[in-house]
Amino acid sequence: MGFVQGVHRNQVVMFPESLDEYIADDNPVRFIDAFVDSLDLQALGFERAVPEERGRPPYHPGDLLKLYVYGYLNRVRSSRRLEREAQRNVEVMWLLGKLAPDYKTIADFRRDNGMPILAVFREFTVLCRRLELFGGQLVAIDGSKFKAVNSRDRNFTKRKLERLNQRAEEKIKGYLDELDKADKEEQDNEKPRAEELQQKIEWLRGRKEVYAELRERMDQSGESQVSLTDPDARSMVLGSNRGTEVAYNVQISVDAKHKLILDHEVTNECNDKNQLSSMANRAKEALEVQSLDVVADQGYYGREEIKSCIDGGVVPYLQNPATSENRGVYGREEFRYDGKNDCYWCPAGKALRFSYQTTHRGQEVRDYIAQECDPCGLKPQCTRRKGGRQIRRWVDEELLEEMTRRVQAEPDKLKRRKSIVEHPFGTIKHSMGHGYFLTRRLSGVRTETSLTMLAYNMKRVMRLKGVQQLIAALP
Repeated sequence: MGFVQGVHRNQVVMFPESLDEYIADDNPVRFIDAFVDSLDLQALGFERAVPEERGRPPYHPGDLLKLYVYGYLNRVRSSRRLEREAQRNVEVMWLLGKLAPDYKTIADFRRDNGMPILAVFREFTVLCRRLELFGGQLVAIDGSKFKAVNSRDRNFTKRKLERLNQRAEEKIKGYLDELDKADKEEQDNEKPRAEELQQKIEWLRGRKEVYAELRERMDQSGESQVSLTDPDARSMVLGSNRGTEVAYNVQISVDAKHKLILDHEVTNECNDKNQLSSMANRAKEALEVQSLDVVADQGYYGREEIKSCIDGGVVPYLQNPATSENRGVYGREEFRYDGKNDCYWCPAGKALRFSYQTTHRGQEVRDYIAQECDPCGLKPQCTRRKGGRQIRRWVDEELLEEMTRRVQAEPDKLKRRKSIVEHPFGTIKHSMGHGYFLTRRLSGVRTETSLTMLAYNMKRVMRLKGVQQLIAALP
């Protein structure tokens, strides 16, 4: 029995196969083609959507957009690799009509059309809403660090600069001591060694000047870090004892029904404290609902952020970090607030009554101070303050207390958070291979993120609905 035989590469046929015969009816490229063709690229703001009357004709922005969407769906993000795919990939040949733009044209398209590409992501979100793929009841918000185009060696903090400067001084001192020793011995064979040491000293002095310039730049800008390759990137803690990485903080809001991404944002802030209200309110706008339940982890817990959510019609579910202001055994959660008498009751049954209202760290607070702490046997376990235990209550503290009661009444919502919002990050970083950026500056990485989130949603929706049904749903 022989082997399965292929067609000889020099075989001549009378009627050659067309490109369309190589593309199955349920191939994702058919939906990419139909979706992009359904968009009004001029209204979305794409450059050169209407060609000039004179000059060399440009590539249609729809063709370049199709190329990028295909690439991000198939783990091909580099402009040079996309150039090669256009020359050898049958699917891309079908998609672009055998056009083969060069890598510079491909890269410039992504650089110059950041906001229009974000608008394309939102247009796909509208399609998902029309297909009723969003539940519109519960949304989870989370952030993850994506590696930037900047190594740790080219990122500096004030502490790192001090450490490097001190190390340079110590090395200079050591080299100078060696030079003095060589001079005293006055040996001819030490001259090459002395010249080598002098070169090292000059190099280290040059490095000290660089460190001083970087320190001065940070002082003038008010920034705590400076990155040389990508000026917008920052060194961030990855969490769970995984060290640090020079990265960007990518935020997403995910609907609970099918784990589809509603909205995204990229920031160079090292934590999530200031992201809750903006992400939650934008998710509510994307869903076009009157109210929305939002769940997030403790890293988003912030008084003003929670208040902004509630004012915008968003009901937040966050676990209180429950930190003690006095570092004593009895944390604040051990004290019960009595709204009727406007006082706190301590574990010993004594009252902490309202004393005065003031501004603390930019927030209006009311101070409650105990008057009978000295004779109390529990004082060593409660506070070290001479005047007795003091509790500061935010003027809108009832909003936080109400949220605590909601979390206690519905603990399952917090438990569902990981399965909702960490699933997309896991797919994007590990399955799709998009855990790092190829471009620099916030504008570039935001455009990359829009393409990544669009590719994730497309991949998921095509599995849920199928290619042909999606094409039929397009306007």
